[in-house]
Amino acid sequence: MNSSPDLITIAQRAHQSSLMLAGLKGTHRSRALQLMSEILLERQDDILEANTLDLEASREMAVPELVLEWLKLTPERLQTAGQILQRLAELSDPIQQVLNIPTYQIDQCHTYCQLMPLGVIALVYEAFPELGVIAAGLCIRTGNSLILRGGPEASHSNRVITETLQVAIEDASLPIDSLQLLPSDQGDLTRELVTQDRYVNLVIPYGRASLVQQVMRQATAPVLKSAIGNCYLYWSPSGSLDIARWMILDSHRSEPDPVNAIEKVLFHRNHSSTALTVLWNSLKEKGFELRGDARLVAEFPELFTIETRTSEWGQAYLDNSIAFKPVDGLETAISWINQYSSGHADCLATESYQESRQFALGINSAMTYINASPRFYRNPKRGSSIALGMSNQKGHRRGLISLETLTTIKHIVQGNGIV
Repeated sequence: MNSSPDLITIAQRAHQSSLMLAGLKGTHRSRALQLMSEILLERQDDILEANTLDLEASREMAVPELVLEWLKLTPERLQTAGQILQRLAELSDPIQQVLNIPTYQIDQCHTYCQLMPLGVIALVYEAFPELGVIAAGLCIRTGNSLILRGGPEASHSNRVITETLQVAIEDASLPIDSLQLLPSDQGDLTRELVTQDRYVNLVIPYGRASLVQQVMRQATAPVLKSAIGNCYLYWSPSGSLDIARWMILDSHRSEPDPVNAIEKVLFHRNHSSTALTVLWNSLKEKGFELRGDARLVAEFPELFTIETRTSEWGQAYLDNSIAFKPVDGLETAISWINQYSSGHADCLATESYQESRQFALGINSAMTYINASPRFYRNPKRGSSIALGMSNQKGHRRGLISLETLTTIKHIVQGNGIV
């Protein structure tokens, strides 16, 4: 397959810009982030107008309601994106931080490690126009260049956002090609982008599972797989009804995408039908659609009208559907979750310390939550990591896709010149 010369040029420029960014002082990149935050809010009306065009066109093309919700920008969402840029500007520079690694030593030498940028990051995403803003902020903070490949449903929004941020980058005297947007009307560009392993150092696909799997199949460059939804909760017999209900409800309040939404609930067979009925009725009142295995549908037809298909246990709903299944105990629950969960955030409601330890060690997921809501925040409270999303793989990095995810380590051996 012949690669587009335009794409090769874009990748080369991004690579050269990444070398320049890596050599800049952290204060220069902080100033760029500050300007990016300011201009994003100054041009809010232009961005929202472009987003309206995207929404109108997408509705005419019968784009799914889920994607329309992801696509929709509001003043509040832009405000959040601007706040994230401001917070990133205030953080200390993560690049060139020295780490002592005492396990690797050479005689007559001082050995240490230093955090470095990865180089060129490619974000392949559908809808979510504000993700381009957050990704640009994370990349500028860490000294990486960014190539954006958005979906056609967000073409106007992504173009105006990129042009807006590029103005701030140029005003801050940073290389303009450190942020670039590929046109969304050329279908082959995604495949070409993710195979530019000479220049692209990491690809992050973000969206529905079909998009992520497509990029994983096509890419020759390293890929950081992300995940949305299909998180599990095991409700132990010792677990509080109130805790279990709160964990489920709060997990669905992520904005705008239910990254860590609990969509599958396993519960012990010995749970009282009264407690179960209270939980199910409260969820129905909140607008959730309940699904269950054949036994639940047969025993509680007034609550469960849809039987969960076998394939659904390993798939994300990405809506207000929750499937329930009784199990024999913790070991059975752990085995089931490890087989069917998306593997990025799974939960336990229990009052047993022994169960909590067994669950934490036995679950094969990036993050486990015990009596705590897995709700995902891109702009969390001060002191917590700003994250683009969640990674569920055991490769480059796992868990929150944050500043640390976009860095690598360089080993430096400083000798004294004595042979």
